Amino acid sequence: MGQTSYTVLALETSCDETAAALIREQRVLSSVLHSQTLHHRYGGVVPELASRAHLQHIVPIVRQALAQAGVEIEAVDAIAVTTHPGLIGSLLVGVNFAKGLALRLRRPLIPVNHLEGHIFSGFLEDPELSFPFLALVVSGGHTALFWVEDLDRIRLIGSTRDDAAGEAFDKSASLLGLGYPGGPAIDRLAAHGNPQAFRLPRALLHESSFDFSFSGLKTALRGLLQQRFPHGVPAELLPDLCASVQAAIVEVLVHKTIRAARLYRAQRLVVAGGVAANSALRRHMQEAAGQLGIRLILPRLHYCLDNAAMIGLVAHEKLRRLGPAAFRCLTITASPTPLRAKPAAARSRPHTLAPSHSAQ
Repeated sequence: MGQTSYTVLALETSCDETAAALIREQRVLSSVLHSQTLHHRYGGVVPELASRAHLQHIVPIVRQALAQAGVEIEAVDAIAVTTHPGLIGSLLVGVNFAKGLALRLRRPLIPVNHLEGHIFSGFLEDPELSFPFLALVVSGGHTALFWVEDLDRIRLIGSTRDDAAGEAFDKSASLLGLGYPGGPAIDRLAAHGNPQAFRLPRALLHESSFDFSFSGLKTALRGLLQQRFPHGVPAELLPDLCASVQAAIVEVLVHKTIRAARLYRAQRLVVAGGVAANSALRRHMQEAAGQLGIRLILPRLHYCLDNAAMIGLVAHEKLRRLGPAAFRCLTITASPTPLRAKPAAARSRPHTLAPSHSAQ
C-alpha cells in the first residue's frame, strides 16, 4: 500500500470486542482487544450490555494500546473508528469517543466500514499482497464474497440470504447444548468426530450464484435431534454431530469461494473474519487453493477477530491517498445497517464500502 508515514490510533467497537491499535504505515505498533465474556450466560450478545461494557473498557484499552506502542497521545496524527455496520449502541460508544478525541487533539477523524477492515486484513498478514484479489469475509454477522481491485473498487459478488456462517455455528451449538460462542466449541469437538456421520443440507451449493444460505442447516439439525435424539444427544455422538455440522458449512464456503476464484481467475485469495479461525475451513481452503495454485492469505487468529489493527490499516491508506484535509469533518455517524446482497445486475458495478459523512 502506501509509503507516507502517519501514526493512526484506531478504535473498533462494532459488536462485543473493545479494541484499539496504533498503526504506522503497515506496521502494527500495538493491538489490544477486550472480548466481553458476560454474554456467555445469555447464549448470545445482548446489545445493551455490550454498549455498557464498551463504555467501561474503552479508556483503559486505549491507554494500554498507547503504552504498548510507546506513543504519547499527542504524537498521534489521526483517529480512525469503525462506523458501520454493527450494533448501534456499541458503534456509538466508539464513534463518540473518537469524535471527542479528534476534537480535543485537533486531528483528522477517519470513518472505516467494518467490512473494509476484514477485507484488507490480509495486508496485516502479508504486506506484499497486491490487487486484485478475491476476499471471503465470514463471521457471525457476515458471509460475503468480494472481488477487490483497489481500496475503493470493491465488487460484491455474493452474500448470505439469511444466516451468516458464524450464526449457523452458534445456533447449531445452542441446539447441541454447547453454549455461546458456539464456533470454537464445535471446532474442538469436531476434531474427534466423523464428518460423514450425519448428512446435513448444503444449501445453494450448486446454484449458479455466489450467494449463501445457512438457515436451513439449523432447521435440519433441529429436526434430526427431535427425531433421533428426543431425550438428548448421547455424549459419544456429540463429536460426530459437530463434525457433520462443520463439514456442511465448510463445504459450501470452500466450494463457492473456489468457483468464484476460477471465474475471476484469481491469483490471490483472502479469507477473513471470525469464522476464518475455524481449523477445518483453514485446512480445506488451503488444500483447494493449493490445487489451483492460488496464493491464500489467512490472517493469524488475533486478526480474524474484530480488531482495531485492520481498521487502522485501512484508515492509514485512506489518509495517505487523500490527505489529512479530507478528514477534518466531525459529522460522521454510526449506522447499524448490515451488508445486503445486491441484484445481479448491480453486482457488476464496482463500488466503495466507505461510509458517507452525514450531519447528526
